[in-house]
This record gives sequence, structure tokens and C-alpha cells, in this order.
Amino acid sequence: MVNDTGVRSERALLIGVPAVALLTGLVWLLGQGLRPVAFLPDTGASWYYWQLPEPTGWTRLSAWLGYAAHQAASWGLIWYGQTRVRRYRRGLGRINVVALAANLGFVALHLLQTHVFYDGLAQDVSIFSSQGSVVLLLVMVLLMENRRRGLVAGRRAPIPATVVDFARRYHGYLFSWAVVYTFWYHPMEVTSGHLIGFFYVFLLLLQSSLIFTTAHLNRWWTVSLELLVAAHGTLVAVMNSGPGGAWPMFLFGFLAVFVITQMHGLGLGARTRWAILGCYALAAVAVYSWRGLGDLHEITRIPLVEYLLIIPLVLLSWPIALLTGRARCGS
Repeated sequence: MVNDTGVRSERALLIGVPAVALLTGLVWLLGQGLRPVAFLPDTGASWYYWQLPEPTGWTRLSAWLGYAAHQAASWGLIWYGQTRVRRYRRGLGRINVVALAANLGFVALHLLQTHVFYDGLAQDVSIFSSQGSVVLLLVMVLLMENRRRGLVAGRRAPIPATVVDFARRYHGYLFSWAVVYTFWYHPMEVTSGHLIGFFYVFLLLLQSSLIFTTAHLNRWWTVSLELLVAAHGTLVAVMNSGPGGAWPMFLFGFLAVFVITQMHGLGLGARTRWAILGCYALAAVAVYSWRGLGDLHEITRIPLVEYLLIIPLVLLSWPIALLTGRARCGS
């Protein structure tokens, strides 16, 4: 499964992005035939609306078995890559073809499962677990990229090298769980919010399929994946609450992380970075002049959460990283 296929990974990425858009459109098209469900009343932020009012053992089992199979396949491919492939290549390897086929197959399986049984994992687990998995993924990226782009204006945070090395080596398992779990959490509904979310998840599955290729490491591609959460959060907030909702908090909150951290890993010149910072500040002041400057502080919530979560993530990872490092040395 190590041999190159002769297809450059960058070319596969260029083909993959529009293919993901077409796949999202296919989900929408087939979703027009979804059977109607008499949903229970929405009871607030902790309630997930799109679930059966009377689930059965089969509806639950269909979602959990599909998730478990997808997760096992994903983790198995990561393990295979780390033990057999080991190095990054420009071309697609057979492992990438298998990963692409597997992810596409599980997308088809989840689509079929939704049409037959409907429910996702949401019936049994909190909505905050799905949201938290995505937040954890974003925070882990900040940690593992600290060495390359720093944490604040290109300056590195004092994170032990052992922790960063551990994160860079084993992050795939965590990222795979976050993406696959979130994917199976939701039924494949065709509301605007679901479709935007599935488009984003499909891109992340594409990224996971490109393991051990140079495209997987492309800094413009990876930062685009990080930035898409700003678009997703903003659009969903507008759809749910309208123009008067909390969309500026999501837009300027996630963009603040880009200005503080992410743009400093792109090799941009100082003038370009200052210009981006100026445009960001002007846009934020303009929007909050309309909404009320007293609410401007809310744009700090998302970056504060992400940066503060790095601390417990480092503290939890450090002993595991030390033990893993000793085990590897001992073997």
C-alpha cells in the first residue's frame, strides 16, 4: 500500500475540493426524498432538534455501528501509515486511494442510514460533545504549530518540545475522532446549516485521506481549513438568529485567531500583516458601531477560550508524551 499511483497529491487536492462541493450538492438532492419527522419542540442551546421523538434499538445501533466502523477504519489507516509508510511523498500512495475510497464509502453508508433509520449519534450524546470535539481539534492545531508559526504575532509559547513532538506525531488519531464523531453525530439533513457543516467535514475527510503527502502539509490549504470554521460559525449564526444574532462574535472571534496566530505561518511580509490587522480592526469597529460598541468585547471570547484551553491540553499531554517517548526509546 506504499507505492505511488503517479498522481500528484496537490493535483488530487485541486480535484478534491470541487468534488466535495458536488458531493454536498448530491446530499442536498437526495435529501429531498427524506421522510418527514415530527420533531420534538426545541428547548434551547443544549437540545439537538434533528432527532427522532421515539428512537428504537435499530435506529441507535445503525448510527453507532456505522460510526464505530468508520472510526476503526480511519485509525487503522493512520496506524498503517505510521508503521509502513512513515515519510511524506509528493504523489498519492495506495494508502491515500484506500482512504479516499473508505471515506466516500462511509459517507454513502451514513446517507443510506439517514434515509432508512434517520438518527445520528445525537440521540445518545450531548450536542456539546460534538461542538467540543471541533474546538479541541482547533486548539490542538495551535499547540502543534507553535514551533513553526508561534502563538502570538509569531512568538512561540513556552510549550515543551516533548509535547509538541507528541502532538505532531499522534494528532491524526485525535483529529480523526473529532471529524468522524462529528460526522456521525448529525443525520444527513439538508438544512443550510447541515449542508455547510457537511461541506466542511468532507474537506476535513479529504485532508485526512491525504496523509503522508506534501498536500497534507500545504500551509495555505491547512490555514484555509482553520479559517473555514469562521465562515461556518458565522453563516449558521445568521441562519439561526438572523442579522441581529451573534454572528459578529463568531466572525471576528475566529478571525482574531487568524490575525494573532495563523497568518504568521504563511510567510507574509510585515506590511501585509499590518494591513490585514488594520482591515480587521476597521471592520470590527464598523460592525460594532452599528450594533453597539459596548458589545465589542464579545469578539475576545473565542480566542480566549482557544488560547486558555492550550494550558490544560499541555498539562494533560505532557506525562503521556514522556511515557510514550520512553516506550519508543526502550523499543
